[in-house]
Amino acid sequence: QVHLVESGGGLVQTGGSLRLSCAASGRTFSGYTMGWFRQAPGKDREFVAAVSGSGSTTYYADSVKGRFTISRDNAKNTVYLQMNSLKPEDTADYYCAADINPYYIYGEYYYRYWGQGTQVTVSS
Repeated sequence: QVHLVESGGGLVQTGGSLRLSCAASGRTFSGYTMGWFRQAPGKDREFVAAVSGSGSTTYYADSVKGRFTISRDNAKNTVYLQMNSLKPEDTADYYCAADINPYYIYGEYYYRYWGQGTQVTVSS
């Protein structure tokens, strides 16, 4: 029912910036909480950021707060993750996720729909 497609990943130097996009299907995009998660090689998937359906409330992992910004454009059915001051520790596959009403907004298991992921590599 909900299809998510990420884009915008790539290779960037330490201190650089990237903006990830997640395009969602359907006409009820504003009804979904949207999240970004990431998974580095050999590590568990971890929460990065989330935004409420209206875009009025945002949440961030401590590791990215002050550097990353999540936003959404409901008219375009798209959520963004602006990543600034990138570090090698940010290297991971980044996934977009959606759920109508997550019980726990920071947990991957509370999001029903997922995109395919986009790779971000930060060179040192």
